Amino acid sequence: MNRLRKLAQKGVDSIAYCGFSCDHRFLTERIHGSSMQKEKRTMQYGMPTLIENHTLEENAALCESLGLRFIELNMNFPEYQVDGLEQTEALTRIAEAHRLYYTVHLDENLNIADFNPLVTQAYLETVRRTVLAAKALLPLRDRYGDLTQPLTLNMHMHHGIYITLPGRKVQMYERDFETYMNSFAAFRTLCETWIGDSDLMIAVENTDGFRDYEKKAIVYLMESPKFGLTWDIGHSKAIREADVPFLTDHREKLIHFHIHDGTETPPRNHLALGDGEINLAERLMMAESRNARCVLETKTVKALKQSVQWLRHHRMA
Repeated sequence: MNRLRKLAQKGVDSIAYCGFSCDHRFLTERIHGSSMQKEKRTMQYGMPTLIENHTLEENAALCESLGLRFIELNMNFPEYQVDGLEQTEALTRIAEAHRLYYTVHLDENLNIADFNPLVTQAYLETVRRTVLAAKALLPLRDRYGDLTQPLTLNMHMHHGIYITLPGRKVQMYERDFETYMNSFAAFRTLCETWIGDSDLMIAVENTDGFRDYEKKAIVYLMESPKFGLTWDIGHSKAIREADVPFLTDHREKLIHFHIHDGTETPPRNHLALGDGEINLAERLMMAESRNARCVLETKTVKALKQSVQWLRHHRMA
């Protein structure tokens, strides 16, 4: 039993194999008959797009200096809109200079089930073009990442609007569930066509609690091999782990993790590792068991550096 498992069982927030040895890698072993062969396996930690950094070069330099492997390009930022992501030659030059690759965080406002077909079409076109850009960037994953991990496009579920009645609120997607699901059926089919046989997946992230109608849509999406789940451990902590039963029931679809600390009372997340209440060892052990890459999703450079130091320190504990 490795140290990570022991620490998780003790409830100690630690990580036994954080990947921050001299070359930021794991050493694992395979046995072939009577001989034992050592094989390097990478624990893929990356960073989010940070608002303090005004250019991709700044983010890339920070990523390399911290020994991280990838940057999650966030399409909520003006510089990473789809036309920016389509500048794949420039993105590739920066990545190669710093020996890293990219994942993508789709716009949080993405709403492929909007009742206005003009809005829906705009979001679908955004996803189509983002998938094409990600395909062009996939060789960076092949060069600097782990070939056993699909390149991910992370997405949120848009709750839609609600109507306030005396004593209750009615979610419009729940009221018009058939229309909602028809939109997701079209979305799934289109994504399968756009992705094709490329090693890309779209990972649905938990935020402030999946609605029941959203769970049904996610389950439908995950019937396709092109869709999986992102577990944001800080988001789930801030809502008293309300999404954990759904996430663990579908653990075989977990492919991506957003790692940051958090608290329940008061509800807080995106804290530096060690500044909250999460059993980090337990969550990281789950990520390791799923061979999922992990974004250290803090919001400041200081918190990111603290989180990396936390991982390094606890590897030696």
